[in-house]
Amino acid sequence: MHLYFEIHASDLDRAKAFYNAVFGWTFSRNESVAIEYYSIDADGSRGGLLKRPGSLPPAESGANAFVCSVEVADFDLVAERIGSAGGGIALPKFPVTGVCWQGYFTDPEGNTFGLFQVDPNAR
Repeated sequence: MHLYFEIHASDLDRAKAFYNAVFGWTFSRNESVAIEYYSIDADGSRGGLLKRPGSLPPAESGANAFVCSVEVADFDLVAERIGSAGGGIALPKFPVTGVCWQGYFTDPEGNTFGLFQVDPNAR
């Protein structure tokens, strides 16, 4: 099974800068799509970035789309990068007992995404 994800953004340049600063993802313009669309190379996963087709939902509305979680080697380090790059905390780090550390964040575009660090000792 393969996963393809898309991120909707009001400011495409701001979104590209954020995800590049936090995860090192790279973006390339996909000219074969009729709208401004960027292909995302996310360390083996593939995705797309496009202009948000409607208004941003009001703050604290909850997720209105599929929320993807990104596996990282160091949760705290990446969480710090998220804050430095203009992101926010949606749900602070918590243990999934015996599995991982999980948390949810928002990007500067208001999208929610998760982080997890595998740790069988998480409690």
